[in-house]
Amino acid sequence: MKRKATGTAALLLSVMMLASACGGNSNNGKGESASPSGSASPSTQASASPEASQEPVEVTLAGWGASPEEQALLQQVLDEFQAKNPNIKVKYEVIADQYMDVIKTRLIGNEAPDVFYLDAFEAPGLIEKDVLEPLDSYVTDDFDLGDFEQPMVDAFKAKDGKIYGFPKDTSTLALFYNKKMFADAGITAPPATWDELQAVSEKLTKKKGSKVEVYGLGQAPELARQMFMINAFGGKLADDQGMAAFDTPEALKGLQLIVDQHLKAGTAGQPSDVGAGWGGEMFGKQQAAMVLEGNWAIPYLQSNFKDLDFATAEVPTVNGKKGTMAFTVAYVMNKQSQHKEAAWKLLSYLTGKEGMKTWTSKGFALPTRKSVSAELGYDKDALRGALAAGSSYSTPWQAGATLPTIMTNFNNQFIAAYTNKSSLADAMKKGQETANKEIKAGQ
Repeated sequence: MKRKATGTAALLLSVMMLASACGGNSNNGKGESASPSGSASPSTQASASPEASQEPVEVTLAGWGASPEEQALLQQVLDEFQAKNPNIKVKYEVIADQYMDVIKTRLIGNEAPDVFYLDAFEAPGLIEKDVLEPLDSYVTDDFDLGDFEQPMVDAFKAKDGKIYGFPKDTSTLALFYNKKMFADAGITAPPATWDELQAVSEKLTKKKGSKVEVYGLGQAPELARQMFMINAFGGKLADDQGMAAFDTPEALKGLQLIVDQHLKAGTAGQPSDVGAGWGGEMFGKQQAAMVLEGNWAIPYLQSNFKDLDFATAEVPTVNGKKGTMAFTVAYVMNKQSQHKEAAWKLLSYLTGKEGMKTWTSKGFALPTRKSVSAELGYDKDALRGALAAGSSYSTPWQAGATLPTIMTNFNNQFIAAYTNKSSLADAMKKGQETANKEIKAGQ
């Protein structure tokens, strides 16, 4: 991890040197948009820009690979945009491997695309490096910022509140449950609270001797799925300085529920306990009666387990509070873009109501705009309604620039507690101490 921290510092130094050499932004990342020479705001720059005079301009867009169906949807959105903006040509590139490494390298070399995908997990790191264009000054009333689900926008804000990306789509976690298993056990409704979840899990667990053949609940003992459990009793993952802070009584209380259901009650297990690769497979093979999974599990289950009769519900409340995780990706603008007005037109169309409606129309991902979700009927959809409902109170998978270091150390120690190789208290203490040593070494 020390080697990673050193690499990050080198990247930051290189980007700072590059910005200085190219003129950069004399406002030092305070949010005012600048021309390549660092002298003009978007409004003053527009009068002299090629795109303002309707001369053809090419805007580059980059993202990672997706299914052929998703690629076709994105192309449809881009075609619709170009039909409305004939003076802007969009050159789209798929970066198939090592996406973030490629983007970071291109940012250093001033060869990055004008607009590109950025996962919430990675956003704080690039925001801190001052290589992204702040977008607040571009937003107009027509863009309808208030239409977004607030947690999704917050995932791409800097500490000073400025916005550096707008989320193109999302998925939360919901409770997937086997309707036949529920009926056979005499369970008439999905659990609404965590206490009910534990009681239902006991009814649904099936054993042959001492071996569990069907777990009541399939679990994923990793930070990306358990961060909201840390928050449930008032705990937090990291403090305001980016240091790990999950070794507290409040954080441990939520995590203990996960460990105890596996080790003490024996009514929950992870996919590897039954030879499955992930929760969707575990659920599809009916080795778990319930799992917490995201929107991606729906097409997977429908394609691979056609006879499976399942439904979804919101994640049961913990400590009387609603909670779930959200995984979201934004479109962001390269701060060194030579065509910022055209780049904003593209970015705002892709994340606007019209573009988002087309992009999310097939249900591969869910809208981050409330109006689009309602127009497409996802808020009332039998399977996606619970996922859509969770957007408003979700915890985005993001916790500052130090999250990669925190995640690695948390996961290493939490799995030790989950598999009874350590107590949860000892594991979390060790995980936090190690994470903070590595964070300090990299500062």
